[in-house]
Amino acid sequence: MTHTPDTVVETLATLFAEQGAKSYLGEAVTMAEHMLQGAWLAEQQGASDEIIVGALLHDIGHFAGDRGTFALTDTEDRCHESTGAALVEAHLPPAVVACIREHVAAKRYLCAVDPAYADTLSRASQHSLRLQGGPMAADEAERFAQHPHLEAILKVRLLDDAGKEAGRQTPEFAHFAPRVRRLIEAHRAS
Repeated sequence: MTHTPDTVVETLATLFAEQGAKSYLGEAVTMAEHMLQGAWLAEQQGASDEIIVGALLHDIGHFAGDRGTFALTDTEDRCHESTGAALVEAHLPPAVVACIREHVAAKRYLCAVDPAYADTLSRASQHSLRLQGGPMAADEAERFAQHPHLEAILKVRLLDDAGKEAGRQTPEFAHFAPRVRRLIEAHRAS
């Protein structure tokens, strides 16, 4: 099957519609609400399309079958970030894919370079941090700090943390679809 920008956007919209109502990892919001909040906050801050779409799709791996799901009773990491990046890497620019693939590493990095950051994490994020290896070791943090998309990744990480407010009103996926389509088209043209 040939994937066009429209079919990719339709697939993502379907994932949001069919999977988005799932509870978000012990948080007070659904999966879709969480990702839409991050994208909406990014848009309100005047962020680039890459940041907005990175925030919108950072947890898309949770929609990709059982390997993406998570519960507070889990005893192993399910690597949703890798699943999500693999889902979109053929269609979106490297900066967006990096935001998806590295948002977990960014949490570990921020905990390593700013120990007070860990105290700001929700209970579910603290639990998943333990499963994901805890704060990075100094040498790992040094290497991560050299990532070519570090600034974008860290912005999306902080939007991830902020997108957990019960009752916050946001637009639906369709509002962001034109941004997603533009990035797909730009990536194809590059």
